[in-house]
Amino acid sequence: MNIERHRRAIEKLYTDRATIYRHEKVKDPVTKETRTIPQPIYMDQPCRISQRALATNGQTEAQNEIRYEMKLFISPEVEIWQGDLLEVKRGTVTRRYTAGEPFLYPTHQEVSLQRKEWA
Repeated sequence: MNIERHRRAIEKLYTDRATIYRHEKVKDPVTKETRTIPQPIYMDQPCRISQRALATNGQTEAQNEIRYEMKLFISPEVEIWQGDLLEVKRGTVTRRYTAGEPFLYPTHQEVSLQRKEWA
């Protein structure tokens, strides 16, 4: 099997863009307080998202909760940790997700993404 040829074929499908954030400790120069805030690790990485399951409807009188899972396909060189925050842009729409544990292949990696927001 020609891994490079398969990888090039998969990467032709990467029409989305992802920015990966990781929580890191940052010291405020004024207050000297150390806080954990998301810092960008990778910017504008080519990728592809795919719907994994249909969204559940968590609508109540007080709120409408959006919750579903997606699958991210991205280069195996991009280091993604479970719990990283991702912003994925498809066309003109950008959505935020939390990463699950990645599964690596020689040609790509697959990462489960969870979206939890309120409409």
